[in-house]
Amino acid sequence: MSTSERELHFGLMFWAGGTHPAGWRMPGSHAEAPFDIEFLQHVTQIAERAKFDFLFLGDRLASDPALQTTNPAQMSRLEPFVSAASLAAATSHIGIVVTANPTYYDPYNIAHLMASLDHLSRGRASWNLVTGADEMAAANFSRSEHWDTEKRYDWADEFVQVTKALWDSWDDDVAATGGAGQPIGHRGRFFSIDGPLDVRRPPQGHVVILHAGTSDRSRELGARDADVIFAGQPTIPAAQVYYSDIKNRAKKYGRAENDIAILPGMTPIVAPTTEQAVALYDQLNNFVPLDPEDGEVFGAKRYGALGGKGRRNLGNVSQIIGVDVRGRLPDELVDPLVLAEANEEGQRIFAGITERTRRDVTGSNRLTYRDLIIGATGQGGGAFVGNPEEVADHIQRWFEVKACDGFNIFPAYVPDAVSAFADLVVPVLQKRGVYRADYSGTTFRDHLNIPKPENSLRHRAIRAA
Repeated sequence: MSTSERELHFGLMFWAGGTHPAGWRMPGSHAEAPFDIEFLQHVTQIAERAKFDFLFLGDRLASDPALQTTNPAQMSRLEPFVSAASLAAATSHIGIVVTANPTYYDPYNIAHLMASLDHLSRGRASWNLVTGADEMAAANFSRSEHWDTEKRYDWADEFVQVTKALWDSWDDDVAATGGAGQPIGHRGRFFSIDGPLDVRRPPQGHVVILHAGTSDRSRELGARDADVIFAGQPTIPAAQVYYSDIKNRAKKYGRAENDIAILPGMTPIVAPTTEQAVALYDQLNNFVPLDPEDGEVFGAKRYGALGGKGRRNLGNVSQIIGVDVRGRLPDELVDPLVLAEANEEGQRIFAGITERTRRDVTGSNRLTYRDLIIGATGQGGGAFVGNPEEVADHIQRWFEVKACDGFNIFPAYVPDAVSAFADLVVPVLQKRGVYRADYSGTTFRDHLNIPKPENSLRHRAIRAA
């Protein structure tokens, strides 16, 4: 299949301790990484050296001690706009993605902050638009409850419309408007905003917008407004269905197929040899604390996202795979009968574990119950383990069958996993001619090969005249 009209894209999800719950325990990790701006700049420079499209700064509007053993990198971090400004000064090409939840912002704030960042970075700013599923945030913003999905998306739809209008309240050629912005005069269901914005139009016109989600409302928002969409489908067939759905939805908004890049998450565990990569994967998982089989876990825990699904013990495994394996020891070899009797979900989990570890329930290279605990609770989900050629094969296969336009890389540990991907996998893809050898321009829109949008207010004024 020809890929000449498409380009492979990479983003880097920055979690200071890595996206694996035990990433912070790996040699080379930095205990103060979440608050060390030089460290964040260093990791971003590694990604820029590898010609990544962007570095992604997540955010949460609440902290939660219950994440300490399942998702420690999500407990605290620097405010992303502040971090992004420092990255703009330390880099020259890579896109800088900032997460901002419109549910707890005002359009004028977002338009002001994003336009400022786009000017500071000379056209590299990007907004990760999330509506937020974390109900804890409401209590931090003087609200009695977190809005339901429909209200959040109704709010976000108008929010994006107003924000874009505010960016357009200045003409690209300031001299053409006498050096002043124009009011937008928005009167809507949720917002009544006069404008103009007090920052000139962003260099990109509109900053690049990213979005994630699988609900119908989320897909529709993404097809209409997003330039990059994060997806989470675990298999090629499921990813192809999602990919086709988004691209088809975008057509009714007058958008071309390549106007939106769809990037699923991927956690590459890569080393010069397959055996070394599996050893790294095992090292990470051996650092993961298991939960007791009986009684309460000490302290509350929260699961979800990359934190897994449910307690890390054999009682939870038994419920998931439909076979009672309680009473076994974590390092004990898995009885082949467990695989034979496992339900459909269990069969899928076993296959995934074997793919990542190259171990099975027979022969000399056997699975352990620890492997099963890690696999059944989703701890290894999204990981692809292998040597540089194997990882490159995986990426190229997904790209060529239109299951994705690239990947959002979730490094299991930082910075070494980032360096490994940049130094081992990227050169293979470049040699094959499926990934850029250099940036084609200096803005994020240049990397995505999407044009600067027309100024809607200026265009409307011209039509009226």
